Amino acid sequence: MQAEIIKRIEGKKVAILGFGKEGISTYKYIRKHLPNQKLYIVSIENNVDNPVVTEDQNLDFIFGSDYLNNLEEYDLIIKSPGVPLKDIDVTKLNITSQIGLVLEDGGFFTIGITGSKGKSTTTSLIYEVLKAQNKDAYLLGNIGIPIFDYIENFNENSYLVIEMAALQLEYVKASPNIACLLNLFEEHLDFFGTYEKYCLAKLNIFKYQKNNDIGFYNENNITLNNYIQKGNYTSDLTKINCTIDLKDTNENGIYIENDFICYKFNGQIKKLYNINDERSLLGTHNLENIAFVLGVALKLNLDIELAIKTINNFKPLEHRMELVGTYNGITFYNDSIATIPEATIHCIEALKNVDTLIFGGKDRGISYDDFIDYLQNCSVNNFICMPNTGTNIGKMLKNKNVYFISDMQEIVEKAFEITKKGKSCLLSPAASSYNAFKNFEEKGRLYKEAVKNCAK
Repeated sequence: MQAEIIKRIEGKKVAILGFGKEGISTYKYIRKHLPNQKLYIVSIENNVDNPVVTEDQNLDFIFGSDYLNNLEEYDLIIKSPGVPLKDIDVTKLNITSQIGLVLEDGGFFTIGITGSKGKSTTTSLIYEVLKAQNKDAYLLGNIGIPIFDYIENFNENSYLVIEMAALQLEYVKASPNIACLLNLFEEHLDFFGTYEKYCLAKLNIFKYQKNNDIGFYNENNITLNNYIQKGNYTSDLTKINCTIDLKDTNENGIYIENDFICYKFNGQIKKLYNINDERSLLGTHNLENIAFVLGVALKLNLDIELAIKTINNFKPLEHRMELVGTYNGITFYNDSIATIPEATIHCIEALKNVDTLIFGGKDRGISYDDFIDYLQNCSVNNFICMPNTGTNIGKMLKNKNVYFISDMQEIVEKAFEITKKGKSCLLSPAASSYNAFKNFEEKGRLYKEAVKNCAK
């Protein structure tokens, strides 16, 4: 199955663009199969200190601020998702990625999941459902696991469950066998420049599907639904809408009726999931994620009862509405993955008793107007505002308790001081963390450490 990938690389002038986790994975894979082929590592940072790389005589390095110059010299560019090409003319460039190469090979059964929020949870749920039913499944992609790390293990019975970010879908020329597009919200405008370019990158998950491929999309997301209606997709697309009562529609799809997620097809209704079941995944947004998982399980003819058991036993991933603990009568939650306002709003609504919100991060040019209105009118009393977006938004809030703090230890100390006992304190940035932290994981980890230190 890998023959086509190797054939596409062999004999070409190949640049590995970006040399982080995925770039290193790409290098190791190519070098294993093509030990003598000349390769080029192109990266803004000179972060190569591995002797295996530095002693490779068939390897050239292009580092520095002008690393994106002269990309047209390469026959093939294998791009890592973290490298922005917003200001580069890509029309004459042959750009792909690990995900692109695997999709275009066509020899693997792929389940792709994308969306502005909910990707990691839904991807992990689908993977866990498949594993619980003894399928040869692999959790891959944007969730932090490069596909090439496991590609040698895949066979004709494997299921590749791949979280796909917009930056991984931007240049693909093929789509997965089963595709899930959860939602579209303003995100990554610093990479894409416009919301439309970001949305079109996401929609590539459906664009190249064939007649026998399967797709699921969130009909309740207005932006996404508008794009679907205007698109000319050839695959079997199924609507998912967890806000419409099934009896109010005659269309096929997955909806909610009388407290059940149901699948309606040609007038027949199949109950799938009782929304009142006890589960760790709280909130309407997680019901949507569950609906996508059940849709995939249906199409793959899996045991639905076993799938439901797996869903209900699933614990939230780290940094995603993660319960840190209850200390001094205050319950602390870590939702540092929330990089857009909609994610923070959904978390507040799901938890219901948030008294203190810690938010703010890098300003990436998205609109916060609706978010400001929501914060002004919601039941949260205390807002601890971090630079830069938190500082800007906090200045606009009226008749609320607003604090401007940047140090995480001081933030948590203030949270202990102001949060009512019996209530919750939530870290949910509604912005990227890159202005002050390495990533959202570091921000969440430092928050959890500070909570436990202050509780001593």
